[in-house]
Amino acid sequence: MGRGTLIYCGIDWAERHHDVALVDDTGQLLAKRRITDDAAGYQLLLNLLAEHGDTEADPIPVAIETSRGLLVAVLRSGQRKVFAINPMAAARYRDRHGVSRKKSDPGDALVLANILRTDMAMHRPLPADTDLARAIAVLARAQQDATWNRQQLANQLRSLLREYYPAALNAFTAWQNGLCRPEARELLKLAPTSTQAARLTRAQLRSALKRAGRTRGIEAEADRLREVFRGDYAHQPTRVEEALGKQMLALIRQLDAACVATDELAKAVEEEFAQHPDAEIICSFPGLGVQLGARVLAEVGDDRRRFTDARGLKAYAGSAPVTRSSGKKHYVGRRVVKNDRLNHAGYLWAFSAIKASEGAGAHYRRRRAHGDWHAQAQRHLFNHMLGQLYHCLQTRSLFEEHLAFPSSLAAAA
Repeated sequence: MGRGTLIYCGIDWAERHHDVALVDDTGQLLAKRRITDDAAGYQLLLNLLAEHGDTEADPIPVAIETSRGLLVAVLRSGQRKVFAINPMAAARYRDRHGVSRKKSDPGDALVLANILRTDMAMHRPLPADTDLARAIAVLARAQQDATWNRQQLANQLRSLLREYYPAALNAFTAWQNGLCRPEARELLKLAPTSTQAARLTRAQLRSALKRAGRTRGIEAEADRLREVFRGDYAHQPTRVEEALGKQMLALIRQLDAACVATDELAKAVEEEFAQHPDAEIICSFPGLGVQLGARVLAEVGDDRRRFTDARGLKAYAGSAPVTRSSGKKHYVGRRVVKNDRLNHAGYLWAFSAIKASEGAGAHYRRRRAHGDWHAQAQRHLFNHMLGQLYHCLQTRSLFEEHLAFPSSLAAAA
């Protein structure tokens, strides 16, 4: 069959197999097939598409309910448009064709193919990011997940220490990152209970600090720790305290692994991000360092055609407000459906930019004076900075304070 007829493909994916459906522009089902999730299945899919006129210059568009995995990687090779349809949106489309609420995998594949046939212009294909940008996205998201996991374990450890070991919490309060520091973890391994900590000598404390990598202020820190550990605290019964100590050591081992994974991924992100041509532009913005800049690049990508204007990027990040209007009712509020990772990075970016940039700080204070809450003012600042980032990436220019915040700088002066 020639490609004079428009053809659309829908794939309902699963763990072990995938259902494929091909329809023409009239909605007629041309072919359906179930393929396995392996190289043979992928080749069967490509052969099926080729039988219906798929070529490298004119590939058949594909709709699928995921943007990840080997199947998507195979489909994205070349110029093919792959549309990742939200499962909730696909469910709404399913209701258009029947009220019985029946559901099957072949039927879902047909629904996805018909989504492209009727409303392809309303959906956005997966961006044509470079392999380097996609590698940075993998590492940056993994590093972000590792950071969240590390913090979750640290919170669990803190809660456990409050039950039987308050001396440790008092000892580590003065340190930045607290329980995640190697000194804290080394000392907790050396003395897993409050009773054992009170018996530590200055020599043992100095050795533990050195093993953790500390090189300065060891004597003074050992004296401070010894004084804190020998303070007057309430104790659990001996056997209970020992049992809690064993539980704490198990948590410490998990926290050790999480800290190592976070540091290794951070180093890998730094190496990859430094090779990207957009890195210099992104890091020229106040409040964006290597790790946070890599997270922004991971979610924005380097496909310049992905967003037609800055408003599309702002809506994607959730920084632009959403309007709901019906009759006499009119509501303007924050977006709920958004890229959560980019939105989280934007919160940290705006928080850092307030102190790193005079213009950003003035913009934030003006929004607060206007009546915004703290989070609202930060979101407004993030929205403004995203517009500047979109402009700089499109024009290949670095951030300039006087151009980004002319009114804020004039007001501050």
